[in-house]
Amino acid sequence: MSSAVRMSEREAPDIETSSADYARRFAGTAGRYLLEEQTRAVKAALRGLSCGSALDVGGGHGQLVDPLTRLGWSVTVHGSDDVCARNLRELHGKRACTFVRGDIYALPFADRSFDLVIAVRLLAHVTDWRRLLAEMCRVARMAVAVEYPSKAALNALGPALFRLKILLEGNTRTYASFWPKELTAQMRSLGFVPMAEVKELCLPFVLHRVLKGSPSLRVAESAMRAIGLTKLIGSPVILRGNRQAQD
Repeated sequence: MSSAVRMSEREAPDIETSSADYARRFAGTAGRYLLEEQTRAVKAALRGLSCGSALDVGGGHGQLVDPLTRLGWSVTVHGSDDVCARNLRELHGKRACTFVRGDIYALPFADRSFDLVIAVRLLAHVTDWRRLLAEMCRVARMAVAVEYPSKAALNALGPALFRLKILLEGNTRTYASFWPKELTAQMRSLGFVPMAEVKELCLPFVLHRVLKGSPSLRVAESAMRAIGLTKLIGSPVILRGNRQAQD
């Protein structure tokens, strides 16, 4: 039995995010819009980095392969089980990237193996996010980037609204939110200096899904971004840190 099979779903959440059921969450207008905003945020967060090798941790969902490849990165996708690779190929047709299986808490790579190590839809769903972030920083030569839900946003209402979210969305899952300072402080302790923090949306995504990607909500999001409200209270957040130069 593989280590991934022995893990609980909570310990290997990338198995769920690589599944067909999870992919259906992004099949409609609202889902495509969320992916567009995620891609925009990732591109903005990585601006200024010299492209090289990139490791997408828990990336069987296939959401970063095309955006990173178009930017010029050579992408390796990590997954905790071979099923993630199968879903990556069958559901998303991602055949131009390398796939490597391994424990999310013990990435099967030497120190500083990749110029960039990135993860979306992962940090908020593991039991030991500090351990995961430490592993990502260990194998990163130049930069790390993670996506997280912020407590300094409307996500703070998440626990209270979760039952309603299940009724409205149907297929959803619990997640942890973070104070920005706890993540930036942890990055610094691992030798990485926070360099970019890009917010994706201002309104809760559940509104976009319930209203089926309403154009009026998109206009509202654009307006809130233009006046700086998204930068203030937006979520999820793409946080990038660069490895601190040695003296």
